[in-house]
Amino acid sequence: MRPQAHAERAPASPQEGARRHERLVMALACAGSFVVILDATIVSVALPDIRASLGFSPATLPWVVNAYTLAFAGFLLLGGRCADVFGRRAMLLTGMAVFTAARVLGGLAVTPEMLLAARAVQGLGGALLMPVTLSLLTTTFTDPARRARALGTWSAVGAIGAASGPVIGGVLTQWAGWRWVFFVTVPVGALTLAGAARGLPRHDVPGRRPRLDVVGAALVTAGLTGVVYALMRAAVAGWTSLEVMGALAGGFALLGIFLLHQARWAREPLVALDVFRSRAVSSGNVVMFLLGLGFFASPILLSLYLQDVHGWSPLRAGLGYLPVGVAMFAGAQAAGPLTVRLGPRRAAVSCCLLGAAGFAGVAAFLGVDGSYVMTVVVSGGVFGFGTAAAFTPITVAATSGVPPSRNGLAAGVLNTVRQTSGAIGLAVLSTVSASAAAGWAAAHPGRGGADAPSALAHGHTVAFLVSAGCVAAAALVAALAMPRSR
Repeated sequence: MRPQAHAERAPASPQEGARRHERLVMALACAGSFVVILDATIVSVALPDIRASLGFSPATLPWVVNAYTLAFAGFLLLGGRCADVFGRRAMLLTGMAVFTAARVLGGLAVTPEMLLAARAVQGLGGALLMPVTLSLLTTTFTDPARRARALGTWSAVGAIGAASGPVIGGVLTQWAGWRWVFFVTVPVGALTLAGAARGLPRHDVPGRRPRLDVVGAALVTAGLTGVVYALMRAAVAGWTSLEVMGALAGGFALLGIFLLHQARWAREPLVALDVFRSRAVSSGNVVMFLLGLGFFASPILLSLYLQDVHGWSPLRAGLGYLPVGVAMFAGAQAAGPLTVRLGPRRAAVSCCLLGAAGFAGVAAFLGVDGSYVMTVVVSGGVFGFGTAAAFTPITVAATSGVPPSRNGLAAGVLNTVRQTSGAIGLAVLSTVSASAAAGWAAAHPGRGGADAPSALAHGHTVAFLVSAGCVAAAALVAALAMPRSR
């Protein structure tokens, strides 16, 4: 007999197969998180070129951002529940396919209406995609220490997306054209679709498939849309305008009916309200809301400060934010080991306190003649590290103790809280900044109006003080309400 030319390859051990599956899940979750978070910051730099190319009016141009934000916030809770009902593989494929196709359509847009429609569809895709990335991690990494490290990596990749968006957007807009702001993530979407189709199990919904609460989905989507719309319009139309008050009242009314529907009428509710009986889930979401109020507006506020007060170009302002982005990445990377060593509660308290100190430092050093090094590099680095590190222990707490059948729900609720708090924070802090600038101008006649650099610097200072207060309140609630378990 001829000797065998090649030895047969030994089959992979169960441990090796499990590790390979974990690496695939980690890559898919990070890719989905990266493209969704990158999109929140990359488009804003290209807005002037988009206006010149497609003929947007000044009143409609902000809706290039708002159309995405509105759809994303409105459908997040539905996206989280869909992951539980239809399976994580199906929703990852659906969300990424819708998101990527909408980005292609946005890059090919020839009219304002076409671009706004593409942005709204893209927001829907992001809402379907983002919760499933978190749900994949919490169901795959069941060991608490490994889960904390996985969530730290996931948060770090999100921090990279948030920090690199203005830089990538500025470079692409200046050297390749604004359309490439939309095309740049299409290859990532294609690779993610191929990896998910080949590597994720087809049947990942154990037992009987639950029903989707369509009435509840419609109520919460319409309610969140109304509230977020009112908050976005408040900075332009004013808080007392009929448009804002009507949307806000209608949104809260629909959300109230939604809660009543979930508690009494729905056979299989979209949000099983008893999930909030878990102290970890309820306190984690409250802390996340307070952290989001103070944090998510900071990139825009710092960018406006560098451009409006110091006269920097958008590209230079994007590059100037890089030290904060680097600190965010470092904080997100350190978050996993910190959570394992200190426990979610102590880690969240410590990181939020550090973030609050950084925001207070920005407020202290910010001014017309303020030092970039002390304002952005040092103080911005402190709040970037602290707040980015805080997300992981809060996420661990808010998704712990939840059965696998509700992982998508817990992820959807947490992401909805994050996104809604960001929209509220941006609207409130923008209004606070504008009001403080106007008040300073009224108190100092003859030194320019509310658009003068000194007035704008004063407005940003007050806004960052409010941010510091919100993040400090997050630390206080974490210390008093989050469970002490490690």
